[in-house]
Amino acid sequence: MVSALDKRLPLSSTGRAFLRKAFPDHWSFLLGEIALYCLVVLVVTGVFLTFFFHPDMSERVYTGSYVPLQGVRTSEAYASVLHISFDVRGGLLIRQIHHWAALVFVAAIGVHLLRIFFTGAFRRPREVNWTIGVTLFLLALLEGFCGYSLPDDLLSGTGLRTAQGIMLSIPVVGTYLAFFVFGGEFPGHEIIPRLYVAHVLLLPGLLLALVVVHLGFVVYHKHTHWAAPGRTNRNVVGKPFFPQYTAKSVGLLFVVAGVLTLMAAVMQINPVWSFGPYQPDRASIDAQPDWYVGFLEGALRLMPGAETDIAGHTIVWDVFLPAVVLPTMLFVVLYSYPFFERWIAGPGPEQHLCDRPRNQPTRTALGAAAVSAYAVLLMAGGQDVIAFVFKIRLEVLTYSFRVALFLAPLVVYHATKRACLGLQAADRRRLLHGREAAEVRRSAEGGYREARTLLPAPEAYRIIVRDEPRPRAQGTEAWRWFRRHRLRNALSRWYFGERVGLPVTARQQRQIEVVRAAPGEAREADDT
Repeated sequence: MVSALDKRLPLSSTGRAFLRKAFPDHWSFLLGEIALYCLVVLVVTGVFLTFFFHPDMSERVYTGSYVPLQGVRTSEAYASVLHISFDVRGGLLIRQIHHWAALVFVAAIGVHLLRIFFTGAFRRPREVNWTIGVTLFLLALLEGFCGYSLPDDLLSGTGLRTAQGIMLSIPVVGTYLAFFVFGGEFPGHEIIPRLYVAHVLLLPGLLLALVVVHLGFVVYHKHTHWAAPGRTNRNVVGKPFFPQYTAKSVGLLFVVAGVLTLMAAVMQINPVWSFGPYQPDRASIDAQPDWYVGFLEGALRLMPGAETDIAGHTIVWDVFLPAVVLPTMLFVVLYSYPFFERWIAGPGPEQHLCDRPRNQPTRTALGAAAVSAYAVLLMAGGQDVIAFVFKIRLEVLTYSFRVALFLAPLVVYHATKRACLGLQAADRRRLLHGREAAEVRRSAEGGYREARTLLPAPEAYRIIVRDEPRPRAQGTEAWRWFRRHRLRNALSRWYFGERVGLPVTARQQRQIEVVRAAPGEAREADDT
């Protein structure tokens, strides 16, 4: 049967080629796998939880084993979460594993995107896979919010009320959108069942489908890798998928599952019994959302109150700008960034060698500035807790965070760019003068100087093999009546203009060109 099937489908040849696929063994390439294995843990624990959770908003008197809430009217959803936590064997552990896995899942995707951004792994031919990764990040945020809202406790209910206020702030269509999502006036009886369907069916289906497509593109385009002797822009050097990489990957799966289980066992998260059931006229003290939406909370708290009436419609700017415009701009920038960099860099070959972040100072500085802005917003989301713990006036914190939101990215941008250029200058000195040795030598004149040794070949290779796009000047020739592409050329000069040159010989330059030659380019292969 196997032979007959193999004659009709190229299983053996395809399987052998896939099993021999090379995977880079650098630790940074495991970030995506951590996200993948968190997703596996989420699916397994989520299936367990669906057996006991009731997505129902109808109310009843709680009669479960948690004594402080006995006799209190709660929704079926909230009561079922208490049942899972206190009456189902292992239920609380599984619940907490699920919640921790969700937090680590979103964090792993975010850090994985940062790794791809800082190393330039989004460049041609991987622009489409970058957009898929950003979409996965967006779906993970939505999936996390839906799951966070299902228990119908006072904390998640406060989050749903915030979400409804954000919908209402959208001009013209906000009211209709909120009525459609909640099935009427807030909170209604439809929102938990709808979130449940989205959480266990729609969003997981989209996530799994996009993960398959994402991995398919990874296999098709092959991995990027770091510059080292024998590694070029036309090959992939690493461990074969089977058996070496498979063993390491399976080991990582067990490590991820074990760490998540340990975190769930020793670190309590989301104790819904302490918050109590949701009541529209109450709000929990120190209400903090999960970290991945904390920046929205911070933006809402920092925005000054402002609203405008236009043609009978009220635009509430202090909600619309931070909660609708800001995240929309964030994802527009994420989706468009690879195409922006390609636009200012001009047509270029495929790139399969990773950039060292120091070698692209503007890109690295922009990423660091964005991370600093996110950090300010995240801290601002907990300004009430910070004010209480450190005995600081809330108004002082608010104005401090507002200033920091504009000042910190500028400072971080310039500091990071100077640091990258300084590291490039240090690389240049190491190429010229070598590396410090653990000895001091005396000269014939009686002086003393520190001994230095030449850099090892792998280290020198890693330094000199780098991508060096030149600022564009197309369309600005002196003979033209009208200068074209002025904006693009100005952006290109700003982006690629500052760089510390390396002391490479003509022969080394030819070797670099051979190493960085794109797949399919016919060049004589010099010794590298």
